Amino acid sequence: MCRYTSFFIVILLFSCNTSKKIKKDNQLINESSLTEIEAIKIKDKTYRNYRENLLVDRLNEMEKRTININNREMKFDLKFFGDKPISGWKLYFQLHGGGGVPDSINEKEWIRNQTLHKVKDGIILIPRSPTNTWNMWHQAHIDSFLNHLIQNMIAFHDVNPNRIYLMGRSAGGDGVYQLSNRMADRFAATATMAGHPNDASPLGLRNIGFTIHMGAKDTAYNRNEVAIEWGEKLKSLKDDDPNGYSHWVQIYKEKGHWVDGLDSSAIGYITQFNRNPYPKKVVWKQDDVTQDRFYWLRSNDPIENSLIIVSINDQTITIEETTIPEFIIMLNDDMIDMDKRIIVKYKEIEIFSNIVLRNVDTIEKSIQEYGDYKSVYSGEIFISINNEKDNQMKMK
Repeated sequence: MCRYTSFFIVILLFSCNTSKKIKKDNQLINESSLTEIEAIKIKDKTYRNYRENLLVDRLNEMEKRTININNREMKFDLKFFGDKPISGWKLYFQLHGGGGVPDSINEKEWIRNQTLHKVKDGIILIPRSPTNTWNMWHQAHIDSFLNHLIQNMIAFHDVNPNRIYLMGRSAGGDGVYQLSNRMADRFAATATMAGHPNDASPLGLRNIGFTIHMGAKDTAYNRNEVAIEWGEKLKSLKDDDPNGYSHWVQIYKEKGHWVDGLDSSAIGYITQFNRNPYPKKVVWKQDDVTQDRFYWLRSNDPIENSLIIVSINDQTITIEETTIPEFIIMLNDDMIDMDKRIIVKYKEIEIFSNIVLRNVDTIEKSIQEYGDYKSVYSGEIFISINNEKDNQMKMK
């Protein structure tokens, strides 16, 4: 507990013609005309303030290792291994098995998972599922809990946001299949062991490492056959998109649901990956549990099972496919030259062309949402596919 005591001490585009001013720290800042240096300074100061408040507001839950969100409770345990790297700790989530069984059995599974794996230098975080249902790790509330924990671990333990990993076996492996697609922008790589994907999609895995470990004789729910099918799907995606969908599928011969610890090899595989928070291409496939944000895309009205594919090449952003008419593209200077004109195309038609100005609101919103200082944006373009005029007129 003493580890924590020391912490106590549009269309929306802001254009050249906008003159709105806001007061920040007793200074007038033109919200729509931040320079790159100004944007960096505001980002750094905003995150410092965010972190200082979080360290106070969430100290109790970190000391008790229990989080409460919307009348649900998640306990968690932490295991530290080795020395913290200069760049910050690596963080590994380990989701326990069990599922639709009595609470006592899931409790035993949670305790067993606290000593299941070791890493060279990192933190393993073992959460206890808030429920005891068969789908306990892919219910809608899980995303909120993991997001909350990621924010806490970055702030309290100097976790490197680009070195966060997700692992799980059995029912926990089921969750990894689902959460990897839903929350790919939070992880560098993920590993599912003896799990089943149910209705999960592999499309959102483009920019992370992903590995499946399965016993060849793990026949319950056809887990073994489905694992092989997913391997084929991932290979097909990789063949069509060689710069994405890094994966490894390992089927253990003569092994059933328990593979005698062989699936620990997944840790070495996922650890080689660093998250790229600003990939040049994003494939956003919504689940039946929807997200408002995914990498540098945002939807104010997310739709189940929708799909958006967008890529960046120099100063041109290309919408390759979308099944929803409106969404937001978020930008920063690590992705694109924001001092130059940016073009957006949809099916070879230019639907936007202008300079996207940096603004305080987008910076602050990015930080409040994710609490991730390595995934912050400073400008936005609101895209309306149904009305091309909207992409131009509301700039003014």
